[in-house]
Amino acid sequence: MEGSLVVNEIYLSLQGESTWAGLPCVFVRLTACPLRCSYCDTAYAFSQGSRMSCDDVLGHVEAWAKPFAFPNPALPSTRRLPLVEFTGGEPLAQPHTPSVLRELCDRGFTVLLETSGALDIRPVDTRVHRIVDLKCPSSGEAGRNRLENLPLLTPRDEIKFVVLSREDYDWTRDMIQRHQLDTLCPILISWASPLSASQRHPSLKSVPPDHHPITRRELAEAMIRDCLPARFQVQMHKVIWPPDERGV
Repeated sequence: MEGSLVVNEIYLSLQGESTWAGLPCVFVRLTACPLRCSYCDTAYAFSQGSRMSCDDVLGHVEAWAKPFAFPNPALPSTRRLPLVEFTGGEPLAQPHTPSVLRELCDRGFTVLLETSGALDIRPVDTRVHRIVDLKCPSSGEAGRNRLENLPLLTPRDEIKFVVLSREDYDWTRDMIQRHQLDTLCPILISWASPLSASQRHPSLKSVPPDHHPITRRELAEAMIRDCLPARFQVQMHKVIWPPDERGV
């Protein structure tokens, strides 16, 4: 396969977010991101990484997946495990990402893509489960939301909001209602976990001074009160392992 990717890390863990949470997953974390969200907890992927051929990336995924059994052909509803997720950084910032995603689909993997929502998702194979962020105001990057992606979403995709403040929550609720997002695909709402000192990169955007923090409980209770058609999610990997541990 032609081309290469700059890769930060490849590892096997449990999927910690999305409607796929709890399943074994091979994560391919790519290097570089054009955004600098205020709550980013993977800033080490902005620049750390090494170039690998696309074939080598595929080989690493297959090696991690080898101990898992293939789906039983007598049970066509079963899926191949582990899942494979491309994350970052921003995977779509690298031109060969869509080709590798397509190849993994061809090999029978269930493939997830975590993307910031700032870049065009049209090059991504529609068999991929595209988890697309809509950046809330506290991220400092709400102006980068590419709303042209919304009509491209299918029921197999997911929209994610990361909420840090009460103002973020109000914005999220209004976006869901204004664009009828629940008619497009599942909606995920995450509470923005506080960053440790080692995670806080100097290039991250600042939270607007007029924003008021929201707790996990306040966020959950607001979603219940407002009958929001969305899934509250906890980052499972941060419950199991230390929140700043890598490779999990």
